[in-house]
Amino acid sequence: MSDVTIWHNPACGTSRNVLAILQEAGAAPKVVLYLKTPPTREELVALVARMGVPVRAILREKGTPFAELGLGDPAKTDDELIDAILAHPILMNRPIVSTPKGARLCRPVESVRDLL
Repeated sequence: MSDVTIWHNPACGTSRNVLAILQEAGAAPKVVLYLKTPPTREELVALVARMGVPVRAILREKGTPFAELGLGDPAKTDDELIDAILAHPILMNRPIVSTPKGARLCRPVESVRDLL
């Protein structure tokens, strides 16, 4: 399985565990260190669409500028939320995995198995 991508933060235990599950399953995932190489607007919009979730579903609050940026405000549009993620990639929750079976935020860790 070489058509697997993980948006990964090596400092995150959940992300490391999901990567290990992928590798143990024989996948050779493309590892995107999204804090160093954030997605483009087009990539992020396509990823969220592929996941079939609202942009809010991939926002991370803990350890991010979520509150300072007022991102809890329900009036914030998807475009505003995407702008925030692009400006502060730490706002993108992780790990997100994409395979031919779909894409999802793999929290809890075991949820990655549905994509294999």
